[in-house]
Amino acid sequence: MKTEIKLIDYLSTRRSIPAFQMSAPGPSKGEVEEMLKLASRVPDHGKLAPWRFIVYRGEDRRRISEALAKIAFADKPDLSEEMVKVENTRLTRAPVVIAVVSRAAPHFKIPEWEQVMSAGAVCLNLVMAANAHGFASNWLTEWYAFDERAYPILGVEPGEKVAGFIHIGTPTVPPTERPRPELAEIVTWVGDDA
Repeated sequence: MKTEIKLIDYLSTRRSIPAFQMSAPGPSKGEVEEMLKLASRVPDHGKLAPWRFIVYRGEDRRRISEALAKIAFADKPDLSEEMVKVENTRLTRAPVVIAVVSRAAPHFKIPEWEQVMSAGAVCLNLVMAANAHGFASNWLTEWYAFDERAYPILGVEPGEKVAGFIHIGTPTVPPTERPRPELAEIVTWVGDDA
């Protein structure tokens, strides 16, 4: 039985688990579909849904990882043994990886920047939806998120961009805290009450 947690408590302790520290089991197809429904509930000016999802599961993750590795090895044939392993396992670190693909485009009314931010909101919602289902998650954008040579391998269409790859699985280690910015360093107050 899953424990209920208040949203404010969740937000005050939310942490990502590195993808390489996840294992099976991952979410079922039904759980993934529920996560995607929750992830889609984001600000979306104009109701454009300027994003879509690509879900990578099963053995296809290995095939895609190996194809991506070929691009990496062609660019850097002298990779260390450790980096060779990293490149060969890009999509196999977690049981499920979901690409959030931005379809932002010029629009007569909705600024493209707002569409891009909506895709970012989808990524964060998906991270939180995975956590709400009891799974660990991590939002990554590694080199292949920006290298258009990888797009046909990943199923990304021309004109689209990858907002992030959300890795989802069962944590193998507990989350650890990391330093957070001091509010005084990141907040500017404007107004008489400041």
